[in-house]
Amino acid sequence: MMDTRDCACGQTTVRDEAAQWFVRLQEPAVDVEERRRFERWRNEHPQHRDEYQLLEGLWTAADLLPAARLQALCETPPSRGKRRPLVRYAVAASVLALAVGLGVFSQLHQPAIYTAEFSTAPGERQQVALPDGSVIDLNSRSRVQVRYENDRRRIELMQGEAMFSVEHDSDRPFVVEAGSGKVTVTGTRFDVRRDASETRVVVEQGTVKVQGRDAADNEFISLTAGLGTRVDTRGKVATAYAVNPGELTAWRSGKLVFNNASLRDVAEEVSRYREKPLTVSNDKVGNLRLTSVFKSDNTDALLKALPSILPVAVRTLDDGSQQIISK
Repeated sequence: MMDTRDCACGQTTVRDEAAQWFVRLQEPAVDVEERRRFERWRNEHPQHRDEYQLLEGLWTAADLLPAARLQALCETPPSRGKRRPLVRYAVAASVLALAVGLGVFSQLHQPAIYTAEFSTAPGERQQVALPDGSVIDLNSRSRVQVRYENDRRRIELMQGEAMFSVEHDSDRPFVVEAGSGKVTVTGTRFDVRRDASETRVVVEQGTVKVQGRDAADNEFISLTAGLGTRVDTRGKVATAYAVNPGELTAWRSGKLVFNNASLRDVAEEVSRYREKPLTVSNDKVGNLRLTSVFKSDNTDALLKALPSILPVAVRTLDDGSQQIISK
């Protein structure tokens, strides 16, 4: 049986849809909901992804073609009786023609401007693919604003934590701003976590430059794989120290890893994945230490296990939040 996705019939085809999405996403501002609709469409079927990638490849190749040739591609080819062999050509030409109509043609030799915002709810994780091939993995309760400009790729981590896998582009540095800190790279893999009192940076691969948000260009420290640092609220960057990136980014696989962590820190971390916060009743309880691994999507299991690991109990308060107390 023929797959209707390949049928070049009167109804809108996958290739037509891909062309429409491609042109729509070239606009200067695409809101979060529009981007999510596109991601859903692209993930519905492998052919959706393949057709869109075909157009991306054409668009990239367009930078290498003379302007006259690009204009020629916008002209409709003569009819040859059968439509099916010309489908890919027609879609490609329509993309370029629509791009000209949107005023994109004049900017073919400039990096595209792109803006978007992404966020996650408590307990939710999300992976976001950016136009240049870079990827952002968002942890629970996180929010980022993205703006690609001609000379830089700028990300604002408004809250929470994100892992950045950055495609190399020496002409457009990738800059992550979080609280009073700033991280600059051209291509690497690193994690940034923004808390109320500090911003933490951990490098899994490559090299990054970390500095205070308002620091001079020559005021920074370099981090390589396996190193981390913290930036306080005044923008002061701590000396680099050794870290275990796999442990600190275990959240990407749905795990909470605690290695001799205080219960105060455990409660703060667990609260990121729950609707209501988890607290400790006093310093004595907060200073108890825990070493264990739990699933981030089942923090109730952690609360049930705590009394069998440490001399504590968990009580539910009137507002629905929970508190760790001495047993």
